[in-house]
Amino acid sequence: MVKNVGSADRVVRVVLGLAIIAVGLYTKSWWGAVGVVPLLTAAIGWCPAYLPFGITTCRTKA
Repeated sequence: MVKNVGSADRVVRVVLGLAIIAVGLYTKSWWGAVGVVPLLTAAIGWCPAYLPFGITTCRTKA
C-alpha cells in the first residue's frame, strides 16, 4: 500500500471530516458517521478512490 495522500490533502481531509461529524451531531443524524472516512484516509495516508485514476497528492522525489 503506497501512500497517495499528501500533507495538504491530509489537512483538508481532517477539517472536512471533523466538519461532517459536527454537522451530523448537530442535526442528530447518523450521516455524521461519514466524516470518519476522510479522517481515516488522512490518518493512514492512503485513499482507495485515488487508485483507479492513478492520482497522488504526495510530493515526488527529484
